[in-house]
Formats: sequence, C-alpha cells, structure tokens
Amino acid sequence: MVVCCCYNSTVVISDMALQISARVSHVRTLLCTAGSLSGGVRGDFLQKAGVKLKHFLTRGSPQQQVGGTPVKSPVRGYMSAATRADRLSASTATAALRRFSQANGSPSLPRGGTGWLGKFALGAALGVGTAALVRSLHTGIITAMSVKSNLDSAEGNWKETKDFLLSLPVEDRRRYYRTSGSVSLDDLPVWTPTAGRSEPIRYQRNEKLDLKISVFSGDITKLEIDAIVNAANKTLLGGGGVDGAIHRAAGPLLKKECASLHGCETGEAKITCGYGLPAKYVIHTVGPIAQGGVGETERNALRSCYRNSLQAAADNAARSVAFPCISTGIYGYPPEQAVHEALAAVREFLDVHHDKLDRVIFCVFLPTDKELYLQNLPLYFPADPAEAAIKSKL
Repeated sequence: MVVCCCYNSTVVISDMALQISARVSHVRTLLCTAGSLSGGVRGDFLQKAGVKLKHFLTRGSPQQQVGGTPVKSPVRGYMSAATRADRLSASTATAALRRFSQANGSPSLPRGGTGWLGKFALGAALGVGTAALVRSLHTGIITAMSVKSNLDSAEGNWKETKDFLLSLPVEDRRRYYRTSGSVSLDDLPVWTPTAGRSEPIRYQRNEKLDLKISVFSGDITKLEIDAIVNAANKTLLGGGGVDGAIHRAAGPLLKKECASLHGCETGEAKITCGYGLPAKYVIHTVGPIAQGGVGETERNALRSCYRNSLQAAADNAARSVAFPCISTGIYGYPPEQAVHEALAAVREFLDVHHDKLDRVIFCVFLPTDKELYLQNLPLYFPADPAEAAIKSKL
C-alpha cells in the first residue's frame, strides 16, 4: 500500500485496523472452541491450531481449512495460537501487528509494552472489544506518524511528545533523532586510574568508582546516553556555544519546555526531555560568571552546577551523564581552575551515590581541555598504590 496524503493514510490505516480486528476476532473464536474441549482433545486441537495459524496472516497463502471453513487472509504477518485456550499471546499479537506494518510500508510502529501497540496486543489477550482495539490502533499509528514532524515544529505539544519519547526504548527512539552519527555509551572508553603526578593525591582510593569515568573529545549532542548537561544561561531559552548547539540539535520543542521552567539561577539545575537528541534528557545548569576573577563564591557556584546536575540525573534514573566544560567559555572561568572544581564535585558525589550512576563523561572540545582532565584525574580518582608503585618502576 502507498500512502499519498493524510486523507489516504487515514483510509489505509482504518482498512488495516478493520482487517486486523477481524483476524483477532477469528482467533478468539478458535481459542474459545479449544477452551470447550478437554484433556487430550484440547491439547491436540491447540497443537494443530498452532501449525495452521502460523501462516494465518500471510498475504497470498493458500486457503486454510479451520473448522471446515476456508479462510482467506490478505494481511501480512504471523500469529501463532496461544498456549492458553482463552488468551491470545500479547507478544505474538504485537509481533504480528509490527510485521504487518513493515510489510505494507505503513509508519514504523513503536515498541514497548507501555506503548499503544503493546496495549493493543494486551487488549486482544484480555478480551477487550475489537471496536475499542481498532480505535486504539488507529490513534496509535496517527501519533507515531505525527511525532517526527512535531520535533521539527514549534507548534507541537511538547508534553505529549515528551511522554511518547520517554516511553520508548532506545532502539525505537533512534528513528526520531535529528542528528546523525550518534555515539553510544559502549563506544566510550572508560578511563583507567593511573599513577598521579608528583603532587600528592587529593582523595583516597575508592575501587567502587573504577570504570565510572570517561573523557570524550567531540560533540556532546552526538552522545547516546541517558543525560547530557547544558551550560545554559539564566533564561534557559538558548544561546551561543554548547547551549545553542544543544537547542539546535534537540529541536524547537526543547525551548518550549524550557520556557515552562521559568529560568534557572546560578548553580542550580533543571531537567527536560532531549527530544531530537540521542540523549534521553538534557540537564540545564547555569555556571558562574568569572570574568572579574575567581573567588569562593564562584568556586562554590561551579561545584553546585556539577553536584545539582548529578542529583537531577539520579532523581530521574539517568545512569549516564555527560558534562561540557561549564563556565570556561564566555563566562571567563579559567579552565585550569575549573577542572579541579568539576573533578572534586563529581568525586564527592560518587563517593556517596556510587550506586546511582554507571558513568560520568567529561566531554571536551579543545585538546588543551582534554590534557587538563587527563593530567588531573589521577589526583581525584587514584589508582591502587601497589599497582601505581609497580608502574612507576617500569
């Protein structure tokens, strides 16, 4: 089937939904018949029904004799008989509907038991009326069709889009990315503790923090992780640098949600959906302006940015989070000083909440910033003293 316009797509979807509902009703009839049988007769019936129903929804398949009545099926996909006589397997129904849509060129269907497709399949299993199931199917497909365009338009409903995107597993959310060349967490090397510089280490060894730190050189908007941190301004409505890059990649709905947060004070952090980003969430924090010099106020504010961002991630079950170099751009915080506040804040948070986060990524753009992190990480995340001694002798 070819969908040429909105009107035609509605007709196609309605036709598809009616065909599927007819098949679901037929399967229910078969299973109810099986339910009235007993003992070995019932088991034999189900075994045979499983074989016959294997190709029940295959386009162009030969007519199947079910209960003495020829059955024609114009619908693609596969559906097997349930192991219980009075229920249709939700997972099987879900697979059948998804394969039907893919085979007929229909919109890609979202996965997940909490999505509309999962509810449709579950409804079939529990005996929900076919009319209600058809309405659910129709509405679900229309929603899936409209989300992509909503991500590119400020006219979309950010709340509905946010709920939809956050309900999807990462495999299905990928079709809504507005960027290309995403980098998954598995592709980010883990930083391994090494012997520090000649100066004394600032924190004792904590082996529970091993494998939790990464340093990534590249574009933070490409990271396919749970949350990325945005070095925002107080309005949260976008700006230059990394702030502007994140808003452009996420799409206009990010700004709409940010507007509902009514700004953010220095050192605080607020979380939103990532929309068209590979990251599930964006955590917005406002760093201190240090163009007039760095004092205790600026140091505390910068640490608060990291600490509150990590807390926002933990509160929303985001187990991987990436930081840019906060305040080191136009806000004027010297990078060689900012790196210590960043590392200290992360180390102290992980000491207490190491079970809440799997990975903290320091995302750097300049080679000089990368060198600063690699030089100073051993001071905050030291290696085992015995291993360090052996390496120093080699």
